[in-house]
Amino acid sequence: MKRVAVIMGSDSDLSVVKKAIDTLAQYGVDTEVHVFSAHRCPAETAEFARRARENGIGVIIAAAGKAAHLAGAIAANTTLPVIGIPIKSSLDGIDALLSTVQMPSGIPVATVAIDGAANAALLSIQILALSDETLAQKLEEARREGLEKVLGKNAAIEAQYNN
Repeated sequence: MKRVAVIMGSDSDLSVVKKAIDTLAQYGVDTEVHVFSAHRCPAETAEFARRARENGIGVIIAAAGKAAHLAGAIAANTTLPVIGIPIKSSLDGIDALLSTVQMPSGIPVATVAIDGAANAALLSIQILALSDETLAQKLEEARREGLEKVLGKNAAIEAQYNN
């Protein structure tokens, strides 16, 4: 199975990014984690992205705040799917959201919500599940469990208020 690389622009992003790492672990997806900066170590960031496919990476998650150029800098150097997580650090994260989502034509970055690390992990799992039936089954089971949880809560609310 291909691995997911989780890249953060600063170790201060770890509290958010950990949700992605933990979600990937719950699904048994091999993950590698790095700190790279689009601005402070651009050559290393580009080199990582260029070699990611040959190093067994299937999807890259990139988290950054403020100017948030990390996901775009990575996407510019690979054809692997890149998922950006805008990190709330200033301007309530709107600056990071716009920097991550507004990519030029030809260099796509899938972007999740501000601090949306769990969804970034789930999207990467969905991408890997295109060629991995075990992951696809785990996703289906998680959706069933989510459905059952909501229906259980609905039944409890209905019993309390609809008598």
